[in-house]
Amino acid sequence: MSHIARVENLAVSLAKQEKMAALDVVTIRAAVLLHDISDDKLTDDVAAAKQEVVRILSETVRSGEARTVILDTIENMSYSKNLKEKHELTAIGKIVQDADRLDAIGAIGIARTFYYGGSKGHAMYDDSQPFNPEEMDEATYRSSANVVNHFYEKLLRLESMMNTEAGKKMARERTIFMEEFLNQLALEIKGEK
Repeated sequence: MSHIARVENLAVSLAKQEKMAALDVVTIRAAVLLHDISDDKLTDDVAAAKQEVVRILSETVRSGEARTVILDTIENMSYSKNLKEKHELTAIGKIVQDADRLDAIGAIGIARTFYYGGSKGHAMYDDSQPFNPEEMDEATYRSSANVVNHFYEKLLRLESMMNTEAGKKMARERTIFMEEFLNQLALEIKGEK
């Protein structure tokens, strides 16, 4: 829930900076609250989770257009869904995507990356496993079991994928922080510092 709270705060902040309408902010908040329910990293039954999202939306969101925007956002905002071809999200979807991606980088992103990798038994680093090339399919992306590689395979790339001006600025600051961390980590791994 702490991830959801951070993403919601970021999304509302981005929406204000982008001068989004109040009703759009309500839709943004709904998309944020529901965006991870059907995430394949968090559920074993993605189809059932998607049905749950549809049920929740049908009971809580009156506007069919808003339900469509929320579902489109949830289903198409992830990094892995956009590896081969970028899905063009709505303005609302772009705000939610930026907020979610911002929470994946910077200090929180570093902590989350090592926390998740450790929970899956991934190696913290393994110099014998080079990071995957620029072009990856979803299977290749999912196959990496090296936490440090995740920074190069995804996190350092997110800055160039931001949609909003405010998101780009925040992503630049957070990316610099990650680069400094990785430089220091590399020196420590080599025993140089």
